Amino acid sequence: MSEPVAKLRVDKWLWFARFYKTRGLASTMVNGGHIRVNGNKIAKASHSIGPGDVLTLPQGNQIRVVRVLELGTRRGPAPEAQTLYADLTEVKDAVPPAPRYEGKGRPTKRDRRMIDLIAPEGQGELE
Repeated sequence: MSEPVAKLRVDKWLWFARFYKTRGLASTMVNGGHIRVNGNKIAKASHSIGPGDVLTLPQGNQIRVVRVLELGTRRGPAPEAQTLYADLTEVKDAVPPAPRYEGKGRPTKRDRRMIDLIAPEGQGELE
């Protein structure tokens, strides 16, 4: 006789793994069709997942891809929650800010204060 495969509701697992602050929010995201399990959209929070499943979910302004490693038994501290999954999300390089060139573009608030300190009263900006 083979052992039964352990399964857990997807909304409960997302809450255990601390992807969402409340179980209700996790359930809302699943019911809204925002979560994918192994590439397939799911529409019910009662959908069962197990170790080895790959979840795709929105979090903040990025899309996270995670593989379920363990199911967990409670919503513990963050270090414990991080052992429940392996993050497969690609690391994107931060976009560098536009370069600032001296004398080009609008001055910042700090630049305007410096201009006011240097320029005599009534003359405005320096040439």
